[in-house]
Amino acid sequence: MIINVRQETESDHTAIANVIIDAYKDVGYSNKREQFMVERLRKSSSFILELSLVAEDDHGNIVGHILLTKIHIQNQDQSYEGLALAPVSIKPAYQNQGIGSALIRQSHSIAKDLGYTYIVVLGHAKYYPKFGYELTSNYTISIPIKVAEANCMIIALTESGLSGVTGMVTYPGEFFE
Repeated sequence: MIINVRQETESDHTAIANVIIDAYKDVGYSNKREQFMVERLRKSSSFILELSLVAEDDHGNIVGHILLTKIHIQNQDQSYEGLALAPVSIKPAYQNQGIGSALIRQSHSIAKDLGYTYIVVLGHAKYYPKFGYELTSNYTISIPIKVAEANCMIIALTESGLSGVTGMVTYPGEFFE
């Protein structure tokens, strides 16, 4: 199977919502509303079109999606702009075939090219480290959401991408209902 990763278009929105719904329907920690979060984020100032990517199969069907949006890490009067990865969604029939990995790697490359220096993710402790993600606690970075420490991760996109960065992650309000 050949997978094509590309930037989303407005005509993809319904297909993306369906991918997200399918991807999270059997996930225990999901609130089953991730597709609405994506809609809210698209309308926000945190949205970056170049970082909303889809994966198409060799028939042009959208089988995966990833979204990175702007966040800040706030430390008293200092603010460090970066990105949050949320969500990444793959249709169940296409999972474990490298599509999520392709979306993550491509989004990292684009984010770095756009000048971003780090990405935060709340995700599987055994999945994201293979891409270079580390615990946020290694950098004295906190998450304002009750999540196990093992699931709060960050990656530097450049050699000094996290140099001096400490504080609390500030998500845009659109992350929350």
